[in-house]
Amino acid sequence: MTHIEPREKMSRGTRIDLLVVTEMVSIGSRVLDIGCGDGELLRLLAEERKVDARGIELSQRGVNDCVAKGLSVIQGDADTDLIDYPDDSFDYVILSQTIQATRNPKRVLEQMLRIGRHAIVSFPNFGHWRIRGHLMFRGRMPITENLPLAWYETPNIHFCTIRDFMALVDDVGAHIEKAVALNGSGAPMRVSAPWWVWNLFGEQAVFLLKRNN
Repeated sequence: MTHIEPREKMSRGTRIDLLVVTEMVSIGSRVLDIGCGDGELLRLLAEERKVDARGIELSQRGVNDCVAKGLSVIQGDADTDLIDYPDDSFDYVILSQTIQATRNPKRVLEQMLRIGRHAIVSFPNFGHWRIRGHLMFRGRMPITENLPLAWYETPNIHFCTIRDFMALVDDVGAHIEKAVALNGSGAPMRVSAPWWVWNLFGEQAVFLLKRNN
């Protein structure tokens, strides 16, 4: 397999957070992508990591798009349908840019850690300095590249910061195996940077989790 550098992949239109997620997944593993949309991540994982990839998508249009690409995707709701999967059904369960749109994020994360040996979650950081400044100086909910819709149109109902998500990880009894914060240009921030720096300057974050035994 030819290695493709992140910048080369970005030129092909692939979201940088999906590249980070892909690098966290072991080759040949079993993967469930929750809220898989049009299947971009599933396709990337199949091509780059040779995984056994499955998906759940709420919208019928998304399911149709995935099936048309030959992907194994069913229609389902993260809030209600994960309970139907047995324990340890997958090596990785992924929730990419979706946890803030679920009705019960804590319950969803608990189910992910039950049915997967690992959970990968990416989300926009509502603690980013631009969002803080927008609220402070304009007094309105921000519209950004990662949060492109007005407050009355967005499916996002549970915004959180990086520090908020870390607290949730503690609440569900999980362990952070790896975490990456991406700045405004999409570049990973220094791993050695303190959490408050990530929380202030990271526009989005990706966490690889494992449940504590």
